[in-house]
Amino acid sequence: MRVGIIGGGAAGFFAAFSCKKHHPDAEVIIFEKTSKVLQKVKVSGGGRCNVTHHALNISQLTKNYPRGANQLKKCFGHFNVKNTITWFEERNVELKVEEDNRMFPTTDSSQTIINCFMGEASKLGTQIKYKTPVSSIVPSDEGFKLETPDGAMSFNKVIVASGGSPMKEGLRWLADLGHKIEDPVPSLFTFNIPSDPIKGLMGLSVSEASVKIIGTKLQYSGPVLITHWGLSGPAVLKLSAWGARYLYDQGYNFAIQVNWMGEQSEEDARSLLQTLRSSKKQVGNQRIESIPARLWGYLLQKIGLLENIRWIDIDKKSFNRLVNVLVNDQFEVKGKTTFKEEFVTCGGISLEDVDFKTMQSRKVPGLYFTGEILDVDGITGGFNFQAAWSTAFVAGMLMSNK
Repeated sequence: MRVGIIGGGAAGFFAAFSCKKHHPDAEVIIFEKTSKVLQKVKVSGGGRCNVTHHALNISQLTKNYPRGANQLKKCFGHFNVKNTITWFEERNVELKVEEDNRMFPTTDSSQTIINCFMGEASKLGTQIKYKTPVSSIVPSDEGFKLETPDGAMSFNKVIVASGGSPMKEGLRWLADLGHKIEDPVPSLFTFNIPSDPIKGLMGLSVSEASVKIIGTKLQYSGPVLITHWGLSGPAVLKLSAWGARYLYDQGYNFAIQVNWMGEQSEEDARSLLQTLRSSKKQVGNQRIESIPARLWGYLLQKIGLLENIRWIDIDKKSFNRLVNVLVNDQFEVKGKTTFKEEFVTCGGISLEDVDFKTMQSRKVPGLYFTGEILDVDGITGGFNFQAAWSTAFVAGMLMSNK
């Protein structure tokens, strides 16, 4: 059996490994259109490679996928986080769990994962064709012909692992085979706030804040990072994933509400501030502990409260404004910025066109899909790689859904 895999990324390599595990005699060839493979693995997690997330319970794991959660349950039954940890350990790659449950190699280097994959590919005899884009998939008597610059090549089975495309037109070759394509839109991005002086606090992080998109039920809590263009950090990135399609429809012009005290209510904030009202210290020198000093100064300036006023001298109106800005700070977002070098999209092959028990196309028997080519995406934290490993493992089994 000859198996052609389109795409030399995380999902493509892992599908090749699964193919050789389940079909040891199969000839497996990976087609990569560029001169380099595993590029997203290289930049993931700031160059440390966030391999997966320590979510050992499958029902908890699936809650981190804005799109494709129910479908992924079928794949996680075959290959989940526990299997990922074991797979790497068996190849002498030890993983560690960080405080936020993200998992990385103990070396803190993505090169460890790349070296593991390249070594595994070599050991299994997997061929890698660099600078060999596949322009079309043509069904044939044997299975398929893949059109490449080197001519047409025949395969019995084909696995598409070509990654997400920023444009729908980039998936035309799969639409031509009868597949429905969900419009690709960015899924993980930061919020630009060009006209607000908060950008002057760039580099400052608030460990627990809550961000809500005004006019929707979309809300997420967690660390928020202030950058030179606006707001980032896990809470913003996760919110961008859940709100990906809505925010795209808004042209990335929308309003957000930030509760700098996390999930504490206005009543909680009022009660906490009330304990300071009898103090003779200046308001600029005595703050709520969870609010960084520079952010406290910004908030005081925003509501026009002088830092040298004593707590005991604050009038009721100013006190109410301070409570409000702490739990109901509002910003106008105008645009987005891709998170680091990691480009994640929702959109791609419609979930209805794939049998997730096998990852085989419902339109073209013998054709399989894995990774970001699917309309599946996770929030930040290792979930997208876990989806890649799991869907690739199932695709590589080459089960039939006839």
